[in-house]
Amino acid sequence: MSKRVTFQLSRRPSMPRVSGAVVAAGLGASMVFGAGAAFASGTTGNVALAAATTTADSVAKQASAQSKAAVAAEKSAVTAQAAAKKKAVTWKTPVSKYVLSATYGTGGDRWSNKHSGQDFAVPIGTKVVAAHSGTVVKAGPNGGGDGPAYGNAIVIKHANGKYSQYAHLSKIQVKIGEKVNTGEKIALSGNTGNSSGPHLHFEIRTTANYGSAINPVAFLNSQHVHI
Repeated sequence: MSKRVTFQLSRRPSMPRVSGAVVAAGLGASMVFGAGAAFASGTTGNVALAAATTTADSVAKQASAQSKAAVAAEKSAVTAQAAAKKKAVTWKTPVSKYVLSATYGTGGDRWSNKHSGQDFAVPIGTKVVAAHSGTVVKAGPNGGGDGPAYGNAIVIKHANGKYSQYAHLSKIQVKIGEKVNTGEKIALSGNTGNSSGPHLHFEIRTTANYGSAINPVAFLNSQHVHI
C-alpha cells in the first residue's frame, strides 16, 4: 500500500521584509536629505559671511576714499588761499628798513611846490627794489629828465597804468627798456640832487613825468602794503 507523502512548505510572511525595506529606504532618504540640508545650510552660511565681508571691505574703502578726498580738498583750499594772498600783495615798499620822513603834500622851503612823494630815511648804499613789476622808462642823472632836484632817478611803468619813481640815488643799476620784477634790486640809495640828507624819495604817478604824482602811501595801502 503506497503512502502519499505530503510535504508542507513553510512560508515566512513577506510584509516585514517589505516594511524593513521601506524603513531602510526611508532612513536612507532621511540620511541623504539630512546631509543635503546640512550641506545647503553650510553653503548658505559661507555665502552670507563672504557677502558681509565684501560689504565691510567696500564700506572701508569708501570711507578711506572720502577721507583722502577731504584731505586733498583741504590742501587745495589752503593752497588757493596762499595763492590769493600772494596775488593780493603784488606791491611792496622800495626799501625794507627805514624811517619815514617827509610825507606827501608837505610844504616847506625845500620844495617849490608841496612834496610830491614819500621819503624813506635810509643810509647811503641801501638796496632799493622795484615796488612792482614793470618796464624802466627813465633812468639817469638830472632826475632821469625830471630835473636836477631829483638827482639820480628811475621811473618804472606798471601794467595798471601807474608809474613809480625813485630819486636821490647814489647808483642806478637798470637801463631804460629793461623789465624788472617786484622786489628786484634796481639801485642804491643816496643823497644826490636837492636833498638834506641820505634818503629815498618815492613817488607814484599817473604818467611818467613830474607833476602827475598821487599820494604813494594811500596807493600802497590800496594794494595791501602798509608802511
